[in-house]
Amino acid sequence: MKLRLDLRLSQKLIMTPQLQQAIKLLQLSRLELQQSLAQHLMENPLLDELPEEAEENESVTAEEQAEEAAAAASPTTEAPEAESSSTPEERDSPDEVSAAGWEEYFGTDRRTGGGEGQSSSSDEFPSYEQTVAKAASLEDHLLWQLSMSGLSERHKAIGRLLIGNLDDDGYLRTPMAEIISGTDFSETEAESVLHDIQTFDPTGVGARDLPECLMLQLGHLGKSPMGSLGARPGALKGSIVEAVVLHHLKDLEKKQYAKIAKALDVTVAEVFQATKVIEGLEPKPGRPFSNTQNYVIVPDVFVVKNEGEWVVLLNDDGLPRMRISPYYKQMMASGEGGSSETKAYLDEKLRAAQWVIRSIEQRNKTIVKVVTSIVKFQEQFFEKGIQHLRPLVLKQVAEDIGMHESTISRVTANKYMYCPQGMLELKFFFNAGLQRADQPIGDMLSSVTVREMIKKMVAEEDANHPLKDEEIAARLRERQVLIARRTVAKYRAEENIPPATQRKRFF
Repeated sequence: MKLRLDLRLSQKLIMTPQLQQAIKLLQLSRLELQQSLAQHLMENPLLDELPEEAEENESVTAEEQAEEAAAAASPTTEAPEAESSSTPEERDSPDEVSAAGWEEYFGTDRRTGGGEGQSSSSDEFPSYEQTVAKAASLEDHLLWQLSMSGLSERHKAIGRLLIGNLDDDGYLRTPMAEIISGTDFSETEAESVLHDIQTFDPTGVGARDLPECLMLQLGHLGKSPMGSLGARPGALKGSIVEAVVLHHLKDLEKKQYAKIAKALDVTVAEVFQATKVIEGLEPKPGRPFSNTQNYVIVPDVFVVKNEGEWVVLLNDDGLPRMRISPYYKQMMASGEGGSSETKAYLDEKLRAAQWVIRSIEQRNKTIVKVVTSIVKFQEQFFEKGIQHLRPLVLKQVAEDIGMHESTISRVTANKYMYCPQGMLELKFFFNAGLQRADQPIGDMLSSVTVREMIKKMVAEEDANHPLKDEEIAARLRERQVLIARRTVAKYRAEENIPPATQRKRFF
C-alpha cells in the first residue's frame, strides 16, 4: 500500500454556534424571547439592561449640550445675584437632610391615613397578588365537602385518595385496583367511598365514563325527571332516557333518531323528547371549575395607516434593551482586566454579548422586512377585509425580500400582528388558492375566503333542510368558484362544521 498526499478543494456549510444562536432567536415567540434575554442577562456579566433613565439621558440632543456648555462659560459675576435671590429652602441641598428624616418619611405608610400611630413597614401588608381572590378548584371544592361529611377518618383518607385521581372533567378514569395498590384499603371500601363522592356537588362527579355520569344526573333529577323539565306527563318514563344514555349515545351523536326509535320500539317524537332531557345534562361536571384564565397575546408588530400608506411598527415594549456594561467596558479599556485568564474570560463574554445584541437587531429588522412584504401582497385585505385576502406562499415573500423560504417560515412562526382587521398570526396570511371561472388563470381566490363563504352558507341555511356538501359546492360554482365536493368536505371538517345529517334540527 502506497502512502501519498492529495490536495482537494471542497465547500462545506458549517453552522457556527453564533449562527445557530441567531437562527434560534429568530424563531422564538415573544414570551420565549423575553425568557431567553433574561437568561443571557443572568449568565453574561458584560450584558447590562438599559434602564429607562439611561435612555432618556442618552436622548439629550446636541443643542441641549451646547446650551449647557454656553451656560457654564457665562461670567461668574451673576452668580451672587442668583444666590441672593434664591430662598433658604432652595439653598438647602439634599445632602443636608438628615438620614433619619428620610427614613421617617419613607417609613410612613400613606395608605393608613398618615397618623403617627399607624405608620409601619410596607412589608406587613400583603402584595396585590395575595389580595386577589383565587377561584376554588374542583379538588378543593370536593375536599371541603369531604371534610364536612360524616365519614370516618379512614374513609376520608380513601376519599382524598380518590379525589386526587379525578381528572379536570371530574371523571375517575384510573382503575380502582391501581389507585388502592400499595395501601391497606380494600376495593369494597373504595367503591363505597366513591359512591359517597358521587353524591357531592357537582352532580355526576366521580363517574368512570359518560353514561355513568349522565345516569348519576338523571338519578338526581328523580324517578320521573321529565315532569320537572316541562315534558308531557307520562309520555316519557325514565326508561326511554336511560335506554338512550346506556345503549344509544353513538346513535344520538349522529342524530339517528329513527334508528333509536326502532330499537326501543317507540315513536321518533318520544325519542326527540328524550334528547331534550339529555341535552340539559352536563357531560363534563368539572367544567365550571376548570382554569378559565385568558392569556393576553401581545403583538410583535403593529400595522397602521399613516398619510395614506401602510406602516409596520415593531413592538419592543416589555423587551429588555441590552447594552455592554459600562463598568466592564471601562475596565477593559483601561487595561485593568487582571490576570490573563480573567482577560480571556472577559474577551469571550464581550464577543458573546456583542453577538447577542447584533442578533436581536437583525431579528427585528428581518421581522419588519417580512411583515412589510406581507402587507404589500395583502394590501387589499387591510383595506377591504377578508373577502379580498389573496393566496400567498412563502416562496413569494422569500423572492420579494431576497431570503430563503426557511427563514420566512421561522420569522412567521408564533408571531402576531395587530392591524385594523384584528389580532392575526403571521401564518394566517399564507394559504392556498382556488381558481375563479370569471378571472384569468393565475388570479385565484384565497382558501380562507372560501372557508368564510362556506361558514356563512351554513349559518344562513334552513335548519330543517341543511345544505349537503354537493349543494354547497354547487352554490360556490354559481359564484364562479371552481371547487369540488371533496374540497368542500375538507374545508367544512377543518372548520369543525358537522355534516348535514348532524346539523338537521327537528321541531
